[in-house]
Amino acid sequence: MDPGTYALGPDSGSLVVHTTRTGLGAKAGHDLTIEVTRWRGEAVVDPAGPAGSSVTLELDASSLEVREGTGGIKPLTDGDRREIQKITREKVLQTGRHPTITFRSTRISGDPESFQVEGDLTLAGVTRPVTVSGALAGDRVRGTATVTQSLWGIRPYSGLFGALKLSDDVEVRFDLGLTP
Repeated sequence: MDPGTYALGPDSGSLVVHTTRTGLGAKAGHDLTIEVTRWRGEAVVDPAGPAGSSVTLELDASSLEVREGTGGIKPLTDGDRREIQKITREKVLQTGRHPTITFRSTRISGDPESFQVEGDLTLAGVTRPVTVSGALAGDRVRGTATVTQSLWGIRPYSGLFGALKLSDDVEVRFDLGLTP
């Protein structure tokens, strides 16, 4: 990997959120894969010294689209997808008040094969620290971060009178190509 500044966005790879369900009615719901379809960012990479590297991201909070739903009693329908997206935008993320999600790294440590990015995530108008784990393989970088919704003041979705709940922790995964 060459040192340099790399533009990030949907053309460079994927940024997805994975949710799981809990509660007595969990069998009725679906574990979801939700893709962020409009986002941009920049990675400054210094392979010789991770401390000289940085990452910034800006996501359009209304661009989350349900791509897959696994489990559940019935398959996820297009109507289910539309309803989940509407609830996510209006009730969970309140995109009318908080249209943008941002991440700014504050510290990067490790080596290209296994690194940690600490940074500030602003979600639903609240900024809190989060840690991203990742690895670089050739010109691709892959990794994950766990976001505990309640730490950002987000009440995880529940349905069926509270019997079906979305787990408080959601996993954010990325798979990006770094090309100058």
